[in-house]
Amino acid sequence: MRLRSLSKNLLLRVLLAIVLGVVLGVFFPEWLARVFMTFNGIFSQFLGFLIPLIIVGLVTPAIADLGRGAGKWLAVTAALAYGSTVFAGMLAFLVARTSYPWLLGGHASLSGLENPEDHALSGYFEITMPPVFDVMTALVLAFCIGVGITFVHGDALHRGFGELRTIVMRIVEKIIIPLLPVYIFGMFLSLTMNGQIALVISTFLRVVILAFLMTVVILVIQYCVAGLVTRRNPFTMLKNMLPAYATALGTASSAATIPVTLECTRKNGVDERVAGFTVPLCATIHLSGSTMKIVLFSLAIMTISGMPINTWQYIGFIFLLGVTMVAAPGVPGGAIMAAVAILQSSLGFDETAVGLMIATYVAIDSFGTACNVTGDGAIAAVMDRMLKRKDGQLRNAPSVPAA
Repeated sequence: MRLRSLSKNLLLRVLLAIVLGVVLGVFFPEWLARVFMTFNGIFSQFLGFLIPLIIVGLVTPAIADLGRGAGKWLAVTAALAYGSTVFAGMLAFLVARTSYPWLLGGHASLSGLENPEDHALSGYFEITMPPVFDVMTALVLAFCIGVGITFVHGDALHRGFGELRTIVMRIVEKIIIPLLPVYIFGMFLSLTMNGQIALVISTFLRVVILAFLMTVVILVIQYCVAGLVTRRNPFTMLKNMLPAYATALGTASSAATIPVTLECTRKNGVDERVAGFTVPLCATIHLSGSTMKIVLFSLAIMTISGMPINTWQYIGFIFLLGVTMVAAPGVPGGAIMAAVAILQSSLGFDETAVGLMIATYVAIDSFGTACNVTGDGAIAAVMDRMLKRKDGQLRNAPSVPAA
């Protein structure tokens, strides 16, 4: 209930912030607008400081958790989830690169995104908050410590990083998420006062429609693969998962939807023990819909801002994104907060580009979550088939991993 309330609150406040930013930007005095630009500058610096800590605090215990509990079947489930997530990102990349030249090609370049200092309003002062270490250092450190914890017999270090995860998530929930609407308001206020808002809105409406269509395509592909493996009708399986899809639309949280996802998965003939193992795990590590949205919106921003798009560099970004999604906090907007680090380090996104990513992602967050949750049922069906082939009557079915 708390997550559902947070989701609705955040979505409404973000939409209200966008509308107010567009409307008030028409007649807002510059001196007052600079107050919000000052806040945006401080908030952006704090976010940059926090990002490496978010990575270490969330990725480390997530990797450590994956190394315990169910052995090789946990690894197989994680591999399937990661493969599905990366596939969704690659498919979105191919679709965007094919369609954006004509879908967005008629638009003038939004140069203010590429060089915001030449166009955006400036704040009254700045406060510099350099991060403790850079993003790549944080990723390598989190991976090394997370894997290392799985070889340590004691659990003190594991519990310590679990507590660090709690601290980081509280900062995200209590500080970052509540202040996001103010940040987004200031950004759209600046875009309106600089005469760039019409291009931004017309561009992202097209991308939002494309994202909805891609959600359907990804789910159909996932269930066609699951249907081939399990020899069941993929569209019947997909139909059985509709209650989970609808619930995720309302909660914008994979974790809050787990009970419904479990019930729908069982209707598809998946053994209760397999469902109880794969669904909670995939709710954390399988984010195909979220990855698809991040790829579509990031490429749209790069296209309209004139940023160079290097194919191999972007493919590397997708593989990194698949790993980073494991660290996404279980709150609405958590996936984009976890992805901010590599958007900046791998793609060179600036403050305005990151703000647009956050605003557009949160605005349709529940649709990505619904895609994630529904896809979990396909992975559960594949795992059920693999375990039955291996163990006959599921004598060695894995138990539910510890949260």
